[in-house]
Amino acid sequence: MRAARRPRIYVHIGEPKTGTTFLQQVMWNNRPRLAARGILLPGYTRRDHSRASRDVREAPRMASDPADPWVGEWDVLTGQALRAREAAVISDEVLAACNPPQADRAVRSLLPAEVHIVVTVRDFATVLPAEWQERVKCRGTDPWEQWIDGVIDAAPAADRRARSWFWAAHDTLAILDMWSQHIPADHVHVITMPPPGQADALWARFASVLGIDSSGFDLTRARANSSLGLLEAEFLRRMNEVLPDEVPDWFYTRNIKRILAHGILDAQHSQGRLTLPPGREAWAREQSEFLTAGLRDSKYHIVGDLSDLIPQPVTGPYAGPSDQPAERLLDAAVHAAAAMAGTHYRQIFPARRPRPRLGPRQRVSKLRWTMLNGPRTKRILRNASHLPVVRRLRVAVWCVLVHPARHRS
Repeated sequence: MRAARRPRIYVHIGEPKTGTTFLQQVMWNNRPRLAARGILLPGYTRRDHSRASRDVREAPRMASDPADPWVGEWDVLTGQALRAREAAVISDEVLAACNPPQADRAVRSLLPAEVHIVVTVRDFATVLPAEWQERVKCRGTDPWEQWIDGVIDAAPAADRRARSWFWAAHDTLAILDMWSQHIPADHVHVITMPPPGQADALWARFASVLGIDSSGFDLTRARANSSLGLLEAEFLRRMNEVLPDEVPDWFYTRNIKRILAHGILDAQHSQGRLTLPPGREAWAREQSEFLTAGLRDSKYHIVGDLSDLIPQPVTGPYAGPSDQPAERLLDAAVHAAAAMAGTHYRQIFPARRPRPRLGPRQRVSKLRWTMLNGPRTKRILRNASHLPVVRRLRVAVWCVLVHPARHRS
């Protein structure tokens, strides 16, 4: 009897701010199409991958955090991925920030399969502004120019990944070396992010790594994780400076980042694109050239054009976030406060939604889902997922609900 073929598991580890949100939305919005091509997405939603990433990165959890604990989530997700008949994808951009022991654990846990590592990269001149704005969305208070000087100062340090979040997530060559210790170099795929406005090209590059045709997928509902305008970023940064210390980070993420930053300030988005301050362009270009040279000399599978990683010259006068007129900042703050009040009202008094009429088969399916994966069941199992037997039970429940054995090309 011929031995069963090992599944391929693609671990898309980031980097952050390199089109990862867009790619993840394309996959989850087209989950049945992926399954028809033999590509399985473990978990129930994209958040399951985020929770698994927190587990493997040993992210701390505050006692006051109402979210379920994430201990054991990596084993649950990988257990599901290993049930794939052909291939599966795990995707979370913060996996790039793992330290060596964490990356080692992640890869070793999947070695029964044929493991592939996928990294998306972007030029320094555009990833730096995007990363600073993301820091502001995560309660950062450093002004733009001060923040980028800190990144530059940490660059020569041997321990720069420990000293700076930016380097933890974007020290590309070190990250690739760390994740490729147990797998062949040609199973490490580096995808360059194409110029702005070419999201379909990014998806085509990613799909080629998975070994599937990129056509036939709906890209219309996927969007990039948009950046804030100069006004909105500076307003949020200043608000962070005066935010009371007793506001916990989990509350900030749920209410300030998701609602204010992503839901309100993204919608306002004033004109003006954040660019590198004068004098920093040469440094960014030097870093990009060093990276491209290292990738060119490596044995990794390069997808796209390495010239995409070389920054384009900045045109026009420079205007930083701190240069924004006070009256325009006040206007942004007023509109944000009004929108937050409306959001708060809708949370307290939500509009009634008509209940859909379900047929007998749909009611049975809904009942089974509620019994096996309803909020109460899910919370009980997550709270006990530090136990191996519970992790195995959760994988079995997922197999019943998702039917991974039916996924074939």
